Amino acid sequence: MTDTIKTVEMHTGGEPVRIVTEGYPDIPGLSILEKRRYARENLDHLRKLLMFEPRGHPDMYGVIPVAPDLPGADMAVLFMHNEGYSTMCGHAVLALGRYAVDQGIVEATEPETKVIIQCPCGPVTAHVEVTNGKAGRVRFESVPAFGFAREQTIVTANYGPVDIDIGYGGAFYAVVAADQFGLDVRTSKTRDLVDAATRVSNAVKQQVKLHHPDADDLAYLYGTILTDGQDMYSLVPTANICVFADAQVDRSPTGSGVTARIALQHRRGLIELGQSRTFESITGAQFTGQAIRETDCGDFKAVIVEVAGQAHYTGENTFTLEDGDKIGAGFLLS
Repeated sequence: MTDTIKTVEMHTGGEPVRIVTEGYPDIPGLSILEKRRYARENLDHLRKLLMFEPRGHPDMYGVIPVAPDLPGADMAVLFMHNEGYSTMCGHAVLALGRYAVDQGIVEATEPETKVIIQCPCGPVTAHVEVTNGKAGRVRFESVPAFGFAREQTIVTANYGPVDIDIGYGGAFYAVVAADQFGLDVRTSKTRDLVDAATRVSNAVKQQVKLHHPDADDLAYLYGTILTDGQDMYSLVPTANICVFADAQVDRSPTGSGVTARIALQHRRGLIELGQSRTFESITGAQFTGQAIRETDCGDFKAVIVEVAGQAHYTGENTFTLEDGDKIGAGFLLS
């Protein structure tokens, strides 16, 4: 038998958050990006064990707590999914804020408790509502977010030329209105939306060179967000679907995706500081987001974005792997 790995299970807007609580090996590294590289190069069999079938599925998402190397951080985490390890995950941060208060990682204070979470993209500050000692809704302040490219034309397989924006919200996303493909994010089949988004991601990876001022490890395209095209500030919720990693579909509005969309909207003058917008996912879940202050990220004009949402617990798990169980080590059906 393998060593036992225990987890706490949560979801944010329907998107799973599997938090490792016991049994994972120590992950060495002087920085959190070094820890991320170590996990990718040495412990990937454990990612597959927890994310893949028969314990997970192609759209599973997980969190590995690691030792912080940032002074003042309450906790540090790595994010994992069907393809590897993300640099940021907003839906998981919303869950982790509540988890940190409930587990006593930080002392609960009412009406709100601050939790500083070190992510691979940098520190993120979560603010957790606390009522009668119970943690509830969470909002977090992002790392500097910015628009990387606006109205850039790429050439996609099947769909031809497509105009996209590229935004950074802890990870890079291509952002494109679904109607360019004759689709609607609220009514079209998910399979068709995933196909279009995947073709955009493949094209961007081949045709656009990304860079981030802080680290080369951050300069990669995480996914594509198809939107309803409603980028102008409005009190009406705007809908989107995020397809990331290996055609993985986010059930939530996507915290880092909301961050990237707000940064792009602010850069284009479509939203002012302090104007809160509501973002809706394919499950009907909603996050709110707003740019709260301007800043810089290298040569990029950036904003700090606040994203808020609600996470819920779904249970706990204890996982093992029997000797000789090759299938049980993890598989995905293509």
